[in-house]
Amino acid sequence: MKKSKEFIKLKTPFIDSDKTWDTYPRPQFKRNSYMQLNGEWELFLLDGSILSKIGVIKVPFPPESDLSNIKKSLPKNCKWIYKKVFSVEEGFIDHKTLLSFGAVDQIATIKLNGVELYVNYGGYSKFTVDVTNNIKVGENVLEVIVTDSLDPDLGYGKQRVKRGGMWYTPISGIWQTVFLESVPKDYIESIKITPSLDGVTLFVKGGADQKSLYVDGIDSPITFSGDSYTLKIQNPKTWSPENPHLYYFTIKSGEDEVKSYFALRTLSINTMDGKEVICLNDKPYFFNGVLDQGYYPDGIYTPASPDGFKYDISLMKSMGFNTIRKHIKVEPDLFYYYCDLLGIIVFQDMVNSGKYHYLAETVLPNVLSQRNIERRASKRRSDFFEAHSYQMMDSLYNHPCVCYYTIFNEGWGQHDSDNYYQKFKSYDPTRVYDTTSGWFEKKKSDVDSKHIYFRKIKAKQKTRPLVISEYGGYVYKIDGHCFNPFKKYGYRTFKTQSDLLAAFDNLITNQIIPCVKNGLNGAILTQLSDVEDEINGLVTYDRQVVKLDVKDIKNLNDKIYSEFEKRF
Repeated sequence: MKKSKEFIKLKTPFIDSDKTWDTYPRPQFKRNSYMQLNGEWELFLLDGSILSKIGVIKVPFPPESDLSNIKKSLPKNCKWIYKKVFSVEEGFIDHKTLLSFGAVDQIATIKLNGVELYVNYGGYSKFTVDVTNNIKVGENVLEVIVTDSLDPDLGYGKQRVKRGGMWYTPISGIWQTVFLESVPKDYIESIKITPSLDGVTLFVKGGADQKSLYVDGIDSPITFSGDSYTLKIQNPKTWSPENPHLYYFTIKSGEDEVKSYFALRTLSINTMDGKEVICLNDKPYFFNGVLDQGYYPDGIYTPASPDGFKYDISLMKSMGFNTIRKHIKVEPDLFYYYCDLLGIIVFQDMVNSGKYHYLAETVLPNVLSQRNIERRASKRRSDFFEAHSYQMMDSLYNHPCVCYYTIFNEGWGQHDSDNYYQKFKSYDPTRVYDTTSGWFEKKKSDVDSKHIYFRKIKAKQKTRPLVISEYGGYVYKIDGHCFNPFKKYGYRTFKTQSDLLAAFDNLITNQIIPCVKNGLNGAILTQLSDVEDEINGLVTYDRQVVKLDVKDIKNLNDKIYSEFEKRF
């Protein structure tokens, strides 16, 4: 009898109610006038001129996912049409009404009550539409028309139509929260938070000229005029993974009120004994992390609930890691909030674009140590990459956890990298920039960044801070918890848990720690979880089985920190 080659339906343990995404989506910019539009929407397929109803989809889960209730991919040259009928009470509408989307993959046209209002390009960008002139008291009809051809000019992450190996199931459509807010005429549009070690400067866009600032722990409100205010903190507590202290505050401006938080945290690159070192809060720091793809078997791009984010972060912290490298995917605000709150640093990748060339971008760099290839990009692709990167940097600026940006990964879509380094570093000088993670180094970067999988790790600092931004990739299969029981992807395979632990011990003790002695400033292990064919995670894809004892991993990580501290 021929064996069926179907993928196993895996479930994560993160659903605990029917309202899995009712959490306020923007903890750093929170208003009381909030109306969530997640939940059941009608979903239609437009194929040419033929419109067919597919069913009722559960937003914010992408249609390809089990949790969406649709479990279908978008056919080529077709469009999804989402439809939501919702009612608004008279007391909700103020002077202005704003409709916000966390992310829609890949091109979204927004219509309200039959009027087209906005078109958004890019599957990882949040956007807000002013619907004041189109929304009404009573029943409203919201439509989102989605086109997604995996256009390589617009950025696509690890998605691929022909998934397999290090490429994963593509998604389309709405995959983050949709919500409404009602605001006064002069409303606060944004708050930009720039911290120091003993205070913070707030830049407030919009609102009335006079503002009142209420900070938890400070008895009296602070009144100021204009768009900025610098607050000095008595007995300041800095933010770090070891002590993730947050200061919560409220700004009132005219009739508008926004709740937020800040942390006191700085990043710098200092010279010590003739070598550069990345410092957190002016102290040398070892960034010890894991690669995180941000995939879940039941929701694909979207965990069953925000508890999925909290589980991943908390598990890595319990293992002694202090950093997560978010791999070419931009998450909902809640992910970064939990990193701020629980205390873990984020190395954030910018989203790759351009077509991938296996021979040129993976084989040659490893076989021939070829490090100078850089292709040209079309104006459309380069313009979008730059604009989307600025947009991401703006949206993440206030999060203390975000300390480091990766511009290009392993040459994927790499172009004009030195120029991007200059632009991005000037735009936000408060972060560390890894221009070319892995190989194809050019002249300008804050760090020397290497991926080492296929040979013994031997790395020594030259002048710039040295980061091994990917290593490991060890495979250990847990039967019953694999998405694809017929294929596996990784770099070394182990049959028993004891063999896997021995290999990790050897990797840390005999390879990473000697590099720490030679100037290593950070290391990123591949990876947090299994993802589809890749079974090289510390936890299974369904987050049901942790492959090694948490204490064993923490003991190895403690050895790394101990060795790093000896240098200073």
